[in-house]
Amino acid sequence: MASLVYVCVRPQQGAAAAEYESFRTAAHLEPGELEQWDLVRAPLPDDAFERWRGFMVGGSPFNVTDPESTKTDVQRRIEIELARIARSAATAETAALFTCFGIGVVTRALGGSVTRGYPEDTGPSTVSLTDAGRRDPLFGGLAPAFTVLTAHKEGSAAAPRGAALLATNAGCPVQAYRVGDRLYATQFHPEPTTRAFTERMAVYRDDGYFAASDYERIAGEVLAASVTEPNRILRAFARAF
Repeated sequence: MASLVYVCVRPQQGAAAAEYESFRTAAHLEPGELEQWDLVRAPLPDDAFERWRGFMVGGSPFNVTDPESTKTDVQRRIEIELARIARSAATAETAALFTCFGIGVVTRALGGSVTRGYPEDTGPSTVSLTDAGRRDPLFGGLAPAFTVLTAHKEGSAAAPRGAALLATNAGCPVQAYRVGDRLYATQFHPEPTTRAFTERMAVYRDDGYFAASDYERIAGEVLAASVTEPNRILRAFARAF
């Protein structure tokens, strides 16, 4: 059984390869300690929960709130298979950390609602730990408030019933939560450096996250930000699982 696997849900292979490296580096893992599975191009293997101890799920340009009529067969399959991972982690059959697009899948899979009412602009944002966050094994060592990187068009209206809300802010109240002891989800991106984030921005500059003409200004704001705390979540997850 390998330690962990990064699950790619980005159709853009270059962005996915860079995201894998961001996860691996942030978690302080060697290549052999973090495998890769491209869920866009291959279904989850039948032995996934025997093969890997835990899952790190990357972001995606998909949105769970996209009208069903506009979703491709690939997107529908990805949502079904990520929901399978989420339910397995919620019942402690595995461990998983979902990010950005993934938190929407988890919220919906566990009976919550996702809405277009809580988008956040591309760039740095500040989140604060809740009381539960300050007590959490992964989040408890972080600063009470810290800078994160965001870029999303939807958000959870509320954490799923029974979840512990770990981090919040005014723009998108559900920034991170835990279900049980082994399932974590973050709305923000915990993995990239500021440089890696600007490179990802370049890939998606025409996808409606920001005006393409604003790229240089937003990239400058990102590069000037300090995002030391989010990486620590991934290191703690890797140590724990």
